[in-house]
Amino acid sequence: MKFSASAIIKGACLLFVITFATAVHAQNGGELSDQTSQPGQLSPSTSAGQQQTSPTATSGQQATPPGQTSQDNKDLKNGEGTSKDRLFYTLPNFLTLENAGQVPALTAKQKFKIVARSSFDYVEFPWYAALAGISQAQNSEAGYGQGAEGYAKRYGAAFADGTIENFFTSAILPSVLRQDPRFFQSGKGGFWRRTGYAMSRIVITRGDSGNSQFNFSEIAGSAMAAGISTYSYHPRADQTLSNTASVWGTQIGYDAITLVVKEFWPDIRRKIHKDKVQPQP
Repeated sequence: MKFSASAIIKGACLLFVITFATAVHAQNGGELSDQTSQPGQLSPSTSAGQQQTSPTATSGQQATPPGQTSQDNKDLKNGEGTSKDRLFYTLPNFLTLENAGQVPALTAKQKFKIVARSSFDYVEFPWYAALAGISQAQNSEAGYGQGAEGYAKRYGAAFADGTIENFFTSAILPSVLRQDPRFFQSGKGGFWRRTGYAMSRIVITRGDSGNSQFNFSEIAGSAMAAGISTYSYHPRADQTLSNTASVWGTQIGYDAITLVVKEFWPDIRRKIHKDKVQPQP
């Protein structure tokens, strides 16, 4: 069985996050997060996608956690309800909120705007170039062929696959179904508890009303994206129902891995920041 380029890269990211998060967990004596008393922080009893109300949150201002600058929360303060964060300081992570408190629902215009901003970010172009290169080396989807033409087809397909999936799961269906495409980091509890929370966001999301709902946007959106991409521009030999179902399931798995990475990335970022910046007396 051959693994796709996305599987290899995301698997490597997950392995890195697990190793680093486990080390931080051991160093902190059982708690991965050092911000258990931060205003607006999710508590274990808080339902999925819902945040605690705090004086800081209700006043429209957000607390700045250790290692995070006020610039990171600039969009939140401006009422846009998104962030400027990047996974590993590169990949767009604009729909992940940390210590969000009570935030307003995104409008349909805002959902499309932030997804377009993420999908066509300057980092995405070399990212998909790398994925296409690995795919070419593996000769996955042999119908594309080899050489420059085969690489161009793989690059276009990888870019289209990611963009279509992003728009369906984070903009189109969330706007129609009035669901919130953002990921609200938990930040509390042990490693496995937080991992379970992150993975559960695949099937549980927050509605624009603030209540927890079944994540139709993710489940149905990824299925629709898989069907469109498979039966439109992928090689004819791969245009089968079984392949579409495989792509659908794989995409959901990839998204679950990505959510785990998003859950622990703030801890890694604070650790890196703490190592670089000397504490002030």
